[in-house]
Amino acid sequence: MRLTTQRSQHGGDRMRLFSVGPGTPDTASGSGAPAQAVHATAPLPHPSAPIPVVGPGIGTGLRVPIGETGIRTFPLILGGAEFGWNTDAETATRILDRYLEFGGNAVHTADSFAAGRSEHIIGRWVATRANRDDIVLNVRVGGHPDNPGLGSVNLVRAVEGSLTRLGVDSIDVLYLDGSSDDGSTLEDTLATAEWLVETGKIRTLGAFGFTPERLVEARILASAGYPRIEVLDEPYNLLRRQGFEGDLRLVAAAQGLAVTPSHALEHGFLSGRHRSKQALQGVRGMQLRGNINRRGIKVLRALDIAASELQVPVAAVAIGWLLAQRTITAPIVNAFATDQVDELIQGAGVALGRAQLAELTKAAG
Repeated sequence: MRLTTQRSQHGGDRMRLFSVGPGTPDTASGSGAPAQAVHATAPLPHPSAPIPVVGPGIGTGLRVPIGETGIRTFPLILGGAEFGWNTDAETATRILDRYLEFGGNAVHTADSFAAGRSEHIIGRWVATRANRDDIVLNVRVGGHPDNPGLGSVNLVRAVEGSLTRLGVDSIDVLYLDGSSDDGSTLEDTLATAEWLVETGKIRTLGAFGFTPERLVEARILASAGYPRIEVLDEPYNLLRRQGFEGDLRLVAAAQGLAVTPSHALEHGFLSGRHRSKQALQGVRGMQLRGNINRRGIKVLRALDIAASELQVPVAAVAIGWLLAQRTITAPIVNAFATDQVDELIQGAGVALGRAQLAELTKAAG
C-alpha cells in the first residue's frame, strides 16, 4: 500500500490509498521473474483506476515539530492502549507495521496499559524490526499499580520498568501522569526528571492530566533550572471539548506546548461504526453508550456529510477537525485492525473548508 494526496472537487486535500504489488520494478512477481513477463499475463487496469505510486509513501516526508524539542513526528501518533487488552500481539504487530508502511514514526504507550503488556508488544516489535532510531517513542508513567504517582522513588522505578519492558535505553517523550494526587510535589518530580534526562533515560518531558495552574507552576520551576514540560496530552475531540478549550488551551499556547490529544475518536464513536446501543457490550459498550444520544447522532450526521463531500472515511474527517484546531500538533489514535489504520492515516491529508469546520463545530454544540 502507498499513500498519496489528491485535490478533491470541494477544495480539500484527501489521502488516497493505492495497492502496489509486492516486489520491485524488476521482480514484481517476487520470484525473480522479469517484470515484463508478469505484465504479459496480468489484466490491464481499468482506465479510471488511479496511477499507482511507486516508492516511499508521502507520509515518510510528512513531519511536524514537537515544540522546541528538535523531535519531528508524523501528524498522527499511533496509540497502544488496546495492545494486550482488546488486541493480541499478532494483530498489534500488523497494525504497527501498517502504520510504519504509510510513513508513521511515532508510537504512544503507558506503563498502565494492559498492566505493561502494551509496552512488551511494542518493545518486541521495535526489536524485531530494528527500527528504534526511526521511531519516536512516547510513554506515559504514573498509573501502574506497582509504581503509582510521580514521587521520586516511584518515578525512577516506573521509568526503569518501562525501559525494561520496551527493551530500549531511552524514551523520547515521557508523559507525567498528573491525573491522581499522590502527595508528591512538582518540584521533586521535576528534580527527578532532571536526573533522568541527564542520564539519558528520557529526552523530553510531557504532561497528562495537568491543570492550567500546574503547568504554570512547572514553567516557573523551569525558569529556575528544572526541565521544561514541552508536550501536553489532554483528552480532546469533537465531542469532548470542555476540558481543553478554555484556560488549558490558553496556557498551552502561551507556553508553546506541543499538544498531542488522546481519545481523538472518543473510544471509537467518532469513527461512525457505532450508531445503535443494541450491539454494544462490555466496557467498550459502556463507554460508547453515553454518546449515542441526540448530540452524538447530530455530530455523526455532520461527519457523514463532510466525509461524503471529501470522499474519505468518517474517522478521517474527525481527525481532520482535530488537526485544524490551533495548538494541536499530533493526535494520539488507537486502532483494533489494519483497515482502521488505513482510515485514520487519511485524516492527515484531510483539509476541511471553513464551512465544513463550522458545521462540525456547530453540530457538537
